[in-house]
Amino acid sequence: MRSEERQRAEAGAGSSGTAAVTSAAGARAYTRSVVRETWDSPLRTAREEDVVDLLLVVSELVTNAIRHGGGLAGFEAAVDGEGVRVVVRDRSDVVPRGALGSGELPRGHHGSGYGWPLIVRLAREIAVDRLEGGGKSVSVLVPLRESGLPDGG
Repeated sequence: MRSEERQRAEAGAGSSGTAAVTSAAGARAYTRSVVRETWDSPLRTAREEDVVDLLLVVSELVTNAIRHGGGLAGFEAAVDGEGVRVVVRDRSDVVPRGALGSGELPRGHHGSGYGWPLIVRLAREIAVDRLEGGGKSVSVLVPLRESGLPDGG
């Protein structure tokens, strides 16, 4: 049986990991439910600090789509190998400055904030693709580790 939290977040979505979310809070709730119901099992649970990192990345990506991307056009979160793949679509063709940067935090606010550097530090396999018909898709993989394993494991 699926959790009420995930049912609310999905709002009519299919089983593909696509959620009809409209806010960063909804995206975080949906993503947390994906971890609990798909990654976690009786034999393993995700480290809470990794889940916090994942939710931070989700929040930044969705907020960027809403504030700078002409609005949120789609959201997906699904377990993918060693973590959770997040895909956010928006209505802008503009590739964010710093999207493929070093992850170095800015030394002041000169037009860019801390969002992209944090995403670059916490996520892997970052891809920004322009979509046919307009807009773009941002895809990232945020690794998860099992609770109780050392940092290297």
